This record gives sequence, structure tokens and C-alpha cells, in this order.
Amino acid sequence: MNIYIARHGETEWNKHNQVCGRTDIYLTQNGKHQAKILAEKLATESIYLIISSPLKRATQTSNIISEICNAPVVIDNRLIEQDYGIYEGADRQNPDFLSNKRNFAYRYPNGESMMQVAARVYPLLEELKEEYEDKNILLLCHGGVCRVLKTYFQDMTNEEFFKYALPNAEFEKFIL
Repeated sequence: MNIYIARHGETEWNKHNQVCGRTDIYLTQNGKHQAKILAEKLATESIYLIISSPLKRATQTSNIISEICNAPVVIDNRLIEQDYGIYEGADRQNPDFLSNKRNFAYRYPNGESMMQVAARVYPLLEELKEEYEDKNILLLCHGGVCRVLKTYFQDMTNEEFFKYALPNAEFEKFIL
């Protein structure tokens, strides 16, 4: 079974380097274009099912991919982006945000920790392993969730985890 992990296309907040967790915003025109290019890349991969975060930027990207890849979209709330609490909308280079980002077991004030994200997305992978044994599944989600999902498949040092970022409308392929 192949699992494809993809990040949604560009949003205004991505463009302006703002932290965007649960704020539900749409793709930019460029983000829609990126999603189409991503779909064209995935078109040869025989995607059986797209499982998407419920946030608009992810569902828009998923729907564009669905049209080109002819794969149904299912929404799964476990793929929603990490709750960044008080840092929602802050500059991504904010020193306090970056300090908190290095502490994986630390909850962002009024938000959630990376470990809490792992606690909700790892069981999804286990379920997929049992339910779709020989299928290609695309998980369409967000930067923070992509980072955590990657740790399921690949060991990373703390520094590698901190620095890892899947660009908008890009994907990685893993064997489950």
C-alpha cells in the first residue's frame, strides 16, 4: 500500500508567512493553480481515495485533485491542522512561536502539542493499513500534520523535525 501525503495549495497567510492553524481560509489563485499541477503529478499514481482535512484550503485542493485523478474525497477531522493557540496569525519567524515549535510535548498556549497531533493521526494510518491494504491513498492536509505524519514512516532528529516543511501543493510517497 502506498500513502501519499500532500499539503494544500497556497493561501494568503502562507504568502505573508503567517502561522495558520485552524483559521479556515481559501486558496489564492496561485494556490488553485498549484493544486492543479499537484493533481497532474498524482494522475499517474492510481489514487484510489483522497482523505482530506475539513479546512477549506485542504478541501479545495482535494476537489481539484479528485477531478483530475477521478478519486473520491472523504473528510477526516483528524487531519485538521495543529491548533497553534495564541500564535494563530503571528509571523512564522516570531521567536516565541519558534521556541514553542521546538518543544514537541509542549502545548501552544490555548492550542495543542505535536504529540497530541500524533495521537490523532497515527491511528488513522493504522486504520488505513487494515482497510485499504493494496490501495493508493492520498492524505491531503497541512504543514504541521505533514511533519507529524512523516515521523510515522521515518525517524527524524529533533532538529530535522523542527526544520522539515513540505511546501505548498507538494507530496511525499511512503509505503505502509
